[in-house]
Amino acid sequence: MGGSSGLLGNIDPEDYIKKVRIAEEKSTSSEFNTEVNRIINDLLLAANNRPIDAITGHLKMILAALSKDIDDSIELLYAGSVAKHTYVNGLSDIDSLAIINDTHLKNKSPKDVLNYFYLKLKERLPDTDVKVGRLAVTITYSDSIQIQILPTLRTLTGIKIAKSNGENDWSTVIKPDKFAQKLKEVNNLNNQKVVPIIKLAKSLISSLPEKRQVTGYHAESLAIEAFENYNGSRNSKEMLKHFFTESSKRILEPIKDNTGQSVHVDDYLGERNSVSRQIISDSFAQLVRKMKNADGSTQIEIWKSLLK
Repeated sequence: MGGSSGLLGNIDPEDYIKKVRIAEEKSTSSEFNTEVNRIINDLLLAANNRPIDAITGHLKMILAALSKDIDDSIELLYAGSVAKHTYVNGLSDIDSLAIINDTHLKNKSPKDVLNYFYLKLKERLPDTDVKVGRLAVTITYSDSIQIQILPTLRTLTGIKIAKSNGENDWSTVIKPDKFAQKLKEVNNLNNQKVVPIIKLAKSLISSLPEKRQVTGYHAESLAIEAFENYNGSRNSKEMLKHFFTESSKRILEPIKDNTGQSVHVDDYLGERNSVSRQIISDSFAQLVRKMKNADGSTQIEIWKSLLK
């Protein structure tokens, strides 16, 4: 009459308890992952709430100001994060290429064109903050929308921008749509998940100290490298973790710029393994450790603190 009997039959009680615990852990983990992904998706909904009507209105006003004394000559083309759908309200500038066609400006130097743009915008937008930089004019509106206007020149062979090396001359022909097309391809390969991950990553990066941040263009380039051959889970939490895991390593190496605008997208960080690169790499690695600790202890509050 010995042995295990009753409700457990011939099952070893210790083995049974172990299986129950494993089942409970899986259930807890599943609920945890579902909740974290819900929080992330809610954040994405907020990030996607782009004030497109206000942006369009501002750009129409800018175009009218620039074209006031020029007949049928300038066109505005979305660039940057808006064109690539990675714009995050409050975290990204809105870049627009002001393309000069057959006008009296076509024989001017980049600095002369930039100054012309600045003076026209100051004149037509007297109550708006207008500043001129080395390559672009930045307009900041009272609704906190910031738009950068980059003068470009249309030639028979393509579009040119000002050289970034300080010379007062136009660059070689650039391909502003080439990078956007590559990002679109990688996004499509990953079920349209990469662009949302870039928005999340930008949000997290913006919370870091300035010297530990990367530019939006650089973050997008890192995402292309991280997800070009990605075979992991397509849920937001795991993809965000993968972005920072890969980027903490890839940030140490310069990334080639395929648009022709510069040799690398991250020249501002210096050479391979520079101090600036190591500082950012460490920050990204710290974010990954926090994510892993949150997952290991199933603490949603840690994820909330990262995503706030």
